[in-house]
Amino acid sequence: MRRPTKRYDYIDDGAAIYVDSFATIRREAELSSIPLDAEKVAVRMIHGTGQTDLAQDLIIHPGLVAAARGALESGAPILTDAHMVASGVTRARLPKDNDVICLLRDERVPALAHEMGTTRSAAAFSLLEDRLEGSIVAIGNAPTALFHLLEMLLDGAPQPAAIVGVPVGFIGAAESKQALASFAHDSAHALPPGSGGIDIPFLTVRGRRGGSAMAASALNALAQDRE
Repeated sequence: MRRPTKRYDYIDDGAAIYVDSFATIRREAELSSIPLDAEKVAVRMIHGTGQTDLAQDLIIHPGLVAAARGALESGAPILTDAHMVASGVTRARLPKDNDVICLLRDERVPALAHEMGTTRSAAAFSLLEDRLEGSIVAIGNAPTALFHLLEMLLDGAPQPAAIVGVPVGFIGAAESKQALASFAHDSAHALPPGSGGIDIPFLTVRGRRGGSAMAASALNALAQDRE
């Protein structure tokens, strides 16, 4: 086979494209509001979306990177709402060959969703309750899954080590991410007096944008410091 006649002016060296991409992001994105240890997470998320203005809408808990990386290095699984998120995780970056689990296609999910009166993405997280403790949760598609998870936690479900909550869409997406951002504060008022709030390190983005690529990009950066 031969390469077609080159008719366009473009960089075709893969390594150079990679280096220049990250250099462009650091030139064009305003990263001053990002926690220092999360800067590479923000850069990789921008790289995965092509949106240099994403940084201004990121909300990153100051303990996110340490909590997520520590959990992954201890072998914790990644639990996600979408197979596209799971497929976007670069397995070679995972420090302990960590499990990446999505139960959306589990045969029990349709009936459970019907019984609960919610979406399949949300119901699937109830099936993951016994894996929640110390896990990394990544929600990139379904706002209902993020709301459902927060409600599970308020009901006493085991707590994950960190939550990447970036569901995309026009119905409930912005609201679910705001609920995540204010969860520690709001849970202190929702739970019985004296029980305290639930402060789980998290990452989210304001507004409607999000998606599987964004969630997977964040996971890949959290899994390994190398850019």
